[in-house]
Amino acid sequence: MDTVLNVALTIAGLAMLCFGGNWLVGGGVSIAKRYRVSNLVIGMTIVAYGTSTPELAASIAAAGEHGAIILGNVVGSNIANVGMVIGISAVLVPLAAGASILRREILIMIGVSFLLVALSADGELSTYDGLLLLGGLGVFAAHTFRTALNSRNQTGDADEKRRGIPSSAAMIVVGVVLLYVGAILTVENAVALAEEFGLSEKIIGLTIIAIGTSLPELITSIIAIKKGHTDIGIGNIIGSNIYNILMILGLGAALGGVTTGADVYADYAIMIIFGLSLLVVVKTKVIGRTMGACLAAGYVAYLVSFLL
Repeated sequence: MDTVLNVALTIAGLAMLCFGGNWLVGGGVSIAKRYRVSNLVIGMTIVAYGTSTPELAASIAAAGEHGAIILGNVVGSNIANVGMVIGISAVLVPLAAGASILRREILIMIGVSFLLVALSADGELSTYDGLLLLGGLGVFAAHTFRTALNSRNQTGDADEKRRGIPSSAAMIVVGVVLLYVGAILTVENAVALAEEFGLSEKIIGLTIIAIGTSLPELITSIIAIKKGHTDIGIGNIIGSNIYNILMILGLGAALGGVTTGADVYADYAIMIIFGLSLLVVVKTKVIGRTMGACLAAGYVAYLVSFLL
């Protein structure tokens, strides 16, 4: 009976993710048009912050006693975001990635990943390391604010202006709440089902929780692409991966420290390799279906490795 309930709640959580993603994208695009801010910047800020709320909730809940879940969740989510989310999204529709802003953010994402590796060299992410990451978040927030101002378009969209800021903001808030609750329902019940099969805490963090907390990014990106906003879809992922390390892992480490065992470096390497693969957009300016299929296949291979 418990298994049936867990399955039902997981389905309910997925439904909330779908509705939440739709409202978040709608509200974000509306604000972008009204203030003449590019969809790409909105994707890397409002939408990325919103879809990172499940990782934030999971990290706060696991802070102190379950550092392995925090680390596994962040690293696993960043791998899933590129392999699963960008991979699947690019298979559906080739993702245009020609903006210099995006190429710069990809380099920042890779740089932040290497910073995480460096901070882990002593075997832990201490409270001071967490504060350093949170300080980096402040610098990145200031950078994105300047980017938003510099990327403003000269004209707005008259149709989008018909929707007032309060209603747009309400859509974003409702969308984030639905994503948050939906992700919690999905993750908690998926973990309950996984525990019945005896999966370890580390594997649960790297796979079940990582995939569950990446579902908002996946749903939001697919909805954005369906609406014709591919720049929001890819900007959302790059922004989320940066926030996951600086904000989510930074907060988790600041609250109680996170132990980093030697075995985590293999996952670090995979996360960085997936990130480096996106550098292809610097030359091609598009993530095509072939690359999307390769990313998705690589992620499936990563998951299968846990079963070997």
